[in-house]
Amino acid sequence: MSEPAQIEGSAPIDSHSEWLETDGLGGFASGTTSGVATRRYHALLLAAQAPPSNRFVLVNGFRAWVESSNGVEQLTRHHFAPDVVSEADARVDAFTSTPWPTLRYVTRSGLEVIQELYVLHGSPTVLLSFRLSQHVDGVRLYLRPLLSGRDFHALHRENGSFRFAPEQRGSRLLFSPYPGVPQIEMLSNGQYCHSPEWYRNFRYAAESERGLDCEEDLAAPGVLHFDLSAGPAIWISSAKTRGEALAADVSAEEFHARSSQRERARRAAFPGPLEQAADRYLVRRGRGLTVIAGYPWFGDWGRDTFIALRGLCLANRRFVEARDILVEWSQVVSEGMLPNRFPDESGPPEYNSVDASLWYVIAASELLNEPAASNALSASDRQALTGAILAIVSGYARGTRYGIQRAADGLLACGEAGAQLTWMDAKVGRYVVTPRIGKPVEIQALWLNALAAAAALSGQFAGFFETGREAFEARFWNEASGSLRDVVDVDHQPGKVDDSVRPNQIFAAGGLPINLLPANRARSVLDRVERELLTPLGLRSLAPGDSAYVPYYCGGVWQRDTAYHQGTVWPWLMGPFVDAWLKSRGHSESAKLEARQRFVAPLLAHLNHAGLGHVSEIADAEWPYTPRGCPFQAWSLAELIRACQMTR
Repeated sequence: MSEPAQIEGSAPIDSHSEWLETDGLGGFASGTTSGVATRRYHALLLAAQAPPSNRFVLVNGFRAWVESSNGVEQLTRHHFAPDVVSEADARVDAFTSTPWPTLRYVTRSGLEVIQELYVLHGSPTVLLSFRLSQHVDGVRLYLRPLLSGRDFHALHRENGSFRFAPEQRGSRLLFSPYPGVPQIEMLSNGQYCHSPEWYRNFRYAAESERGLDCEEDLAAPGVLHFDLSAGPAIWISSAKTRGEALAADVSAEEFHARSSQRERARRAAFPGPLEQAADRYLVRRGRGLTVIAGYPWFGDWGRDTFIALRGLCLANRRFVEARDILVEWSQVVSEGMLPNRFPDESGPPEYNSVDASLWYVIAASELLNEPAASNALSASDRQALTGAILAIVSGYARGTRYGIQRAADGLLACGEAGAQLTWMDAKVGRYVVTPRIGKPVEIQALWLNALAAAAALSGQFAGFFETGREAFEARFWNEASGSLRDVVDVDHQPGKVDDSVRPNQIFAAGGLPINLLPANRARSVLDRVERELLTPLGLRSLAPGDSAYVPYYCGGVWQRDTAYHQGTVWPWLMGPFVDAWLKSRGHSESAKLEARQRFVAPLLAHLNHAGLGHVSEIADAEWPYTPRGCPFQAWSLAELIRACQMTR
């Protein structure tokens, strides 16, 4: 393989810029451009035992060094407790994530070693290669794999139970770290020397910053060594779990060449980098698909799935994938509700969201009404989606869990003490930070849009939308502020209101398919949101003038979770904001240009920071608007894709 031309200075090289490779099964590889792991989730081989759940870190990383006439030179660096970064005799000189993570080490003696890494789609397999940028005689490469075999949320400690000795099958090694943990199969074109050791007290700086446990020990069974002067070194690791297995009876060179060609072709088929990034979130669940809410620590959440689906699939015209996701989820409707979360440990689904089901109705309705998707939907598919829509709206209308029910005014009441049902769902222990019990504004917008979709399918909902819409404007409009209340009938107390200035009102002012306000009032809402909540990376979750406002998302769990929706910026909200903003200006060409320059361009610039090629989950509410949370967030990227399309 020739050196990618775009490796020169294409990404910042530091411990804050992160890359991501995914396998389409829930597993992934990730790390920083500097090569120093800063999270417990930074790993080479992280695989889902029951896609996309039961994820294990199997191969955490490696030590690498070269030996030549200039002596031994360390390539890699690691962070150890209390705060020691190991010395290296090389620097990472350049990094690119296109078409996959590729970096160049330059040693003190002038050797240049190119490292490439990619994950094979559909297979829990990671492939690494190392080569010299130009031929030099007598150069050997040594790799010491670092293993754990732990739950991906946990940390690993030295113990007497770890099984160091591999089963050797020719050029293959089969490691079985612990009972019940997926086996690790390794294939290389090097030689293995068994030399078991423990490497202790790795320290993960990002975990420490988040107030979490941040140190672990890793097992190092032995060393792989290669003659780098004779050609590229190839090291392949694969999990013995679901997904395409590592091919048998094939050499490392053959498998790598075949897989490289396959992956290059697959990635080149995407129209652009945003579409390629979007594909990372679509993963297998059962016989269908689902959406990983964010990497590295989220699973597939109902709310995130159906919000993100509109940008990841519908906007990208991936109607087959949208169908597979929506049909798969249609099977788990219960009492009108869809799960908000499938636990990573394969426990029972959690039905604790009021809006996940309503977002499903929006997405399913858009797919059903998309003419270009007609060939992707069979009669049984249409029946499944229609049945789910009607089951959800019927269940909500008659009443279901958590006090969710159609009230006498036609609006949707929801909530009970101790439960967090809306997207503003932070909870610390038993403390719900933003309970929003009663009739939250965006829930009414979703409910009324869902009623309109259901009424188009069944006469039983005739008149429901008109009744609710009339009540909505009368109950939520705040003439004094020229905007909408955030919650009415707070705590189910008639007439009690919450006038906090939050972004939730944009969904009623044009951020959903049906605008619930007359043009002048919608414009007034958007002007206030723009004035008080807009930042370059999204909308603040609370206006700065509010006594509960928190400007920075940092500190331990309590500090972060109590700031999560009390000012913290959410990039995903830029999509519905741009949607509503353009509607209020008639989608004129001048408005599109202004929106592209003011709202979309800063998010596109953000693609080169934090999670490379992706959009972060959240950001601080004040300058410099530091990205926080998950560096790779599905709905953030999805809504940027929609915003790009809307402003073309």
